[in-house]
Amino acid sequence: MPDLRETRKKLKIGMAALAAVDIIALAIFFSPIVGSETSRRDQLTAQWKELQLKTREVEPLKGLDKKIPVARTQIDQFYKDRFSSQQSDVSGDLGKLAQESGVKITEIKYKEKQDEGSGAKEIRGIDPAVVGLRQVQIDAGFEGNYLQLIRFVNALERNKLFFLVDSVELGGQESGVVQLKMKLETYLKTGAA
Repeated sequence: MPDLRETRKKLKIGMAALAAVDIIALAIFFSPIVGSETSRRDQLTAQWKELQLKTREVEPLKGLDKKIPVARTQIDQFYKDRFSSQQSDVSGDLGKLAQESGVKITEIKYKEKQDEGSGAKEIRGIDPAVVGLRQVQIDAGFEGNYLQLIRFVNALERNKLFFLVDSVELGGQESGVVQLKMKLETYLKTGAA
């Protein structure tokens, strides 16, 4: 037969241990270490706001694995559509735009930077030589009335070929004819004449 005294002793020790655990839990729960219910609620609210902020920061990265191939395709299409491999395309587009807007070309000079160490201007932090482009600087003079010149500049900005307007200088006006001097740049694909 089991010893009842030994069982009672073990039971008392177990109950005393459970009571001690309860007292410690109550002490921790009501102690200033854990804080009041209001401070815990404020802390929970702050952490919830931080979670929402971090979620919004990460939101643009969702689906990034699918966005990268689409961006690469768009970049390749941009280079294919907006950059020519022949300087004659650049001259042709400038002439066509001038004719369509009623502007007369008075002078045009092209200066091509061919070697990578030429100090060609970076396009948004990208060296043109690295992406297979070479810079062409254009100094041009145009004549026409003010409205025709405005149409020309607008058409130049909307043209399929990529042109950067570095400077625009309006000259004197004689009988309604305004002179316009422009410094432009464009880029040609490397490996083409």
